[in-house]
Amino acid sequence: MAFATAHDGTQIYFKDWGSGQPVVFSHGWPLIADAWDPQLKLMADNGFRAVAHDRRGGGRSGQPWTGNDLDTYADDLASVMETLDLQDAILVGHSTGGGEVTRYIGRHGSSRIGKVVLLGAIPPLMLKTEANPEGLPIDVFDEIRHGVLTDRSQYYKDLSAPFYGANREGSTVSQGTRDEFWLWSMTVGIKGAYDCIRAFSETDLTEDLKKIDVPTLIVHGDDDQIVPIVASGEKSSKLVKDAIFRIYAGAPHGLSMVPEFAERFNADLLEFARG
Repeated sequence: MAFATAHDGTQIYFKDWGSGQPVVFSHGWPLIADAWDPQLKLMADNGFRAVAHDRRGGGRSGQPWTGNDLDTYADDLASVMETLDLQDAILVGHSTGGGEVTRYIGRHGSSRIGKVVLLGAIPPLMLKTEANPEGLPIDVFDEIRHGVLTDRSQYYKDLSAPFYGANREGSTVSQGTRDEFWLWSMTVGIKGAYDCIRAFSETDLTEDLKKIDVPTLIVHGDDDQIVPIVASGEKSSKLVKDAIFRIYAGAPHGLSMVPEFAERFNADLLEFARG
């Protein structure tokens, strides 16, 4: 297996498929790089170099006690980029991964970056505050913390329903897809999973978004029950200069893994990467 060494010595696992312009994927919470496998294959099949890493704390990466925050996640992404010496890369971030991508540019700039894709991403801020009334109240995130601490296995099984929209009438999400979500989530250590809740809910990425100076595609489902579009995609599209904003009607948070929406996203991703 291939690893990059983070600044604190943590080993960050990555997969590196194909050749050509690099497309680097950052996954959501509480998943791992495998969640991007269909898109990794798609891009590698179409002449791109597809890269994805397991965030620290889960999967095949190290599980340190510290560093489960967006600054460190962004620095870990930088370690992968530098280890592979990637240039003109297209960064693709889903959910928390979208925050990781955004904070990467905020901290490291865009000298290695050609384009950005934010999918159901957490920026600018998920938490409800006086300045961000569209956000979710702290009680929502306290409930997530409680679920992770008390019975994370069952919590993840339950979470897979709103994540993929399986709780909506007419949903075609398979049990296999929901089982896959549980399997990946259980590879994430409880400390990393717990700490990441604060990272994805309380980190304000407003100023980072303003620093994105490359072509950007923002995609969000209007039935996202995890990261509400009004607090995220809609705001981000106004903060990133000249961003392309595409709203998928009826799409859930994990739309890239739901067949009827994944087909559209894959086509949009490929078109944007080639454009």
